[in-house]
Amino acid sequence: MEIWPLQRLADTEDVLPEPEDLTVLFERAEVRDLYRLSYIANALVLPLYDAIKRDFDLSRGEYLLLFSLSHFPVLTARDVAEMSKRPRNSISRAVHRMLDEGYIDRVPDPEDGRQARLTITESGRDLHNRVMQRFRTRERKGFEILDDGDRAALDRILQKLALHVASTLD
Repeated sequence: MEIWPLQRLADTEDVLPEPEDLTVLFERAEVRDLYRLSYIANALVLPLYDAIKRDFDLSRGEYLLLFSLSHFPVLTARDVAEMSKRPRNSISRAVHRMLDEGYIDRVPDPEDGRQARLTITESGRDLHNRVMQRFRTRERKGFEILDDGDRAALDRILQKLALHVASTLD
């Protein structure tokens, strides 16, 4: 199977490429790694967020709020924005809606009156678990081509890269 038909495309610059030829960007992109990471994330995650919106009426920010709160006993909206790299206004809107829906609780932060401490409710945790099933299925299908060694190597590389990006880039 020819995945990167570089020569054929190079010989036919004036002809539109076939859809399967578009993967040639994996090799031609000036920022190959960023492009490939973006492509993989878009292919795996974006359709999930569309389905979550359709099936659970949750925006990406709302789900990321539930996701974050399902892993920590207490967070602020600022914490969630930083953890998810989502805009603060998106997380603020999510907080208000999730409070109204009963998926999270909020109490004033005694150390900083401008902040509120957020926690996930039992119904929020239940919703997170139902949505997470879809992510698990998608991850399993998307990564099934990798054997155990590949998965372990990918895990190490992604962890190293994520920690580096979190500590050095804004």
